[in-house]
Amino acid sequence: MLVDAYGRGIDYLRVSVTDRCNLRCVYCMPEEGVALRRHSELLSYEQIAAVVRAGAGLGLRRVRLTGGEPLARRGIEDLVALLRPIPGLREITMTTNGVLLTPQMARKLREAGLDRVNISLDTLDPRRYAQLTRVGDIAAALAGIEAAIGAGFERIKINMVVFEDTTPREREEMDEFCRRRGLVLQTIRHFTLARREHESMHPPVCDRPLPCDRCDRLRLTADGFLKPCLHSDIEIPVDFSDIEAGFIAAVRAKPREGTSCSGRTMREIGG
Repeated sequence: MLVDAYGRGIDYLRVSVTDRCNLRCVYCMPEEGVALRRHSELLSYEQIAAVVRAGAGLGLRRVRLTGGEPLARRGIEDLVALLRPIPGLREITMTTNGVLLTPQMARKLREAGLDRVNISLDTLDPRRYAQLTRVGDIAAALAGIEAAIGAGFERIKINMVVFEDTTPREREEMDEFCRRRGLVLQTIRHFTLARREHESMHPPVCDRPLPCDRCDRLRLTADGFLKPCLHSDIEIPVDFSDIEAGFIAAVRAKPREGTSCSGRTMREIGG
C-alpha cells in the first residue's frame, strides 16, 4: 500500500471524468458559468484506466467517478467496463446529481460493474432545489434515485449539503425520505475551497466525516493531474511513460492537513 509521510495508508482514488455539469449549484460554480475545457484536453477513458491500473498495482483498492457530473460524459459505462477487470480493484463507485440517471443508464452502469452510487440531493423542497441548483428540476433527481433502486444498487447514499439556513424540518424530511426508501443519508457541512480572511490555517470541514489525520485518498483531475489534497494547490502531472512515479510523488507531497485551493473550482476536482 502507498503510505505518506505521516503514516496514512492511501488506497482510494477519486477520478474527475469531466468538468461539465448539467446543473449550476450555488456552491460549485458562479451563476454566469465557467469556461470549459475542450474534449481534447481531457483524459481519454483508456488513459484513465491506465492510471487506475498503475495505482491498483501500488495498492489502490477503491475508485470513485465524479465530475463535474460524470453522467454528462458520453459512454461513461464504457469506462466502468474498462475499470472492472483491473486486478486488485475492489470497489468502483460514482457520485452523481441523479438528473441524468435514467433507468436505462442505471442498468448499463450496473451491468458494466459499478458497485454503488451516491446521489447529491440537498433538499426535498422543489423551490429550494431550483434555487440551489439554479436550473434543476427535483422531479428528475428523484427519478434518478428510483432508477438506481430499480437497477439493484445497494447502500445508495444521499449526499445532503447542509447550509447555515438549512432548517431542522428539511433535515427531518430527508431522514424520513431515506428511511422509507432504504437509502443511507450522508450530511456534508457546506464548505469553501478558498480560505476567508478571518479563517486560520486549519482547513474547513472536509467532504466527509473523516479527519485529515485519517485521509486515505488522492484525486485525479479530468485533465490529468494527481491532487494529494482537496484543500491544496499541489498537483502532480501524470506522465504516461511512468505513471507509478506520479503516484509516488503525489503521496510524498500529501500535506499533513489542507489549507485552501485557489487554482481550481470544486467543479474541476469533483469533491
